[in-house]
Formats: sequence, C-alpha cells, structure tokens
Amino acid sequence: MSATDETAVVRIPWNKGKLTGQKPPLKLKEIWAIRIRLQLSAKIRDLAMFNLAIDSKLRACDLTRLRVCDVCHGHHVASRATIMQQKTQRPVQFEITDQTRDSVEAWINAAALVSGDFLFPSRLRASPHISTRQYARVVHRWIASIGLDDTAYGTHTMRRTKASLIYRRTKNLRAVQLLLGHTKLESTVRYLGIEVDDALEMAEQTEV
Repeated sequence: MSATDETAVVRIPWNKGKLTGQKPPLKLKEIWAIRIRLQLSAKIRDLAMFNLAIDSKLRACDLTRLRVCDVCHGHHVASRATIMQQKTQRPVQFEITDQTRDSVEAWINAAALVSGDFLFPSRLRASPHISTRQYARVVHRWIASIGLDDTAYGTHTMRRTKASLIYRRTKNLRAVQLLLGHTKLESTVRYLGIEVDDALEMAEQTEV
C-alpha cells in the first residue's frame, strides 16, 4: 500500500444511516389510529389539520397558507374547494368530506376565526400562519403517537396518502394526476412510485 493510500481520506456517504427517498403514505388503519388519538385528546386544531391534509392532498406550503374563506361558503365549510398552488401557479380542486367539514368547523368556532383569517394561525408572533417547519413537527408527532418511526415519514406522507388509496382502489392515474395538480402524468407515476409497487404486487401473486 502506498503512502498516498494510507493517508487517503475515507469519505462517508452523505446518506449513510439516513432514510432517503419518498416518504410512504399512511395505511387506512394508521389514519384512523391517529384520528382517534386526536379525538380522544381533544386536539381540535390538530384533528382539523390532519383531516384536511388527508382530504386536500395539498403540499405543505399550500396547506399552511389556507384561509378560512378558501374552504368556507358563508358560515359553513364547503364540500369542495379550489386554490391556486404556490409551486405551479395552477388551480387545484379538492373534496372536503363530512368528517373533515365537522372537524374544521369545530376548529373555526373554537378559535373564533373569521373569513379572512388564516385557517391555521401560528402561535408565534413572527408568522401570521403556521410555517411548513412547524407543520412538519406536528406531522412527526402524529406519526410517533401511534408507534411508527417518525423519521420515515414527513409532510409528503400526508399529500400522498389519499392519492395512493384512490389509485389502489381505481387504478385511475389520470384522476389522481388531477387531484394532485400535476401537469404531467409522468410526475404522478414517479410521485406514487406505482411502477415499483405494482411490479412487486404482481410478483407476490405469482407462485413458481
């Protein structure tokens, strides 16, 4: 071994020991486990945020900037809403299910929010609404509360969850593309990781 070899710096990969890649979506039983924990602990804001994050499939930057008027018609939460996405500057529509409407209305009333207010105000004076970093911390708390490794999940988990469930049930990529607000179908394919997942499913169902 040469002197150069002996003195060479050992480079450690930047991702050694870290989880990389796409964050997995939640399973249906995990959604309900988190929802029930939030209900039992009377965390009105977190329950509204969790339910709306699942339904809306919005990026963190869009979810945290929602105003009351974005989801309400008068004094009631609407069954559908449309917002302009910050990343793409394109509109995206999303559904708001009954249980989500109930939890969001309960939060609006408890926090005494009015039409022009941010739906999830920050508890810090420096910001008018919850930041994406604050939201990420909240998501990690939700994940950890049901015994999952929170380092494996993130805010994109919330965005991917319902989209993944819809795809699994319908196999309708175009519908999921519209719901996620993607401009290209290829983006939806990559985002859901469906090519790999579908291949593995087929392999599992094939006995040799």
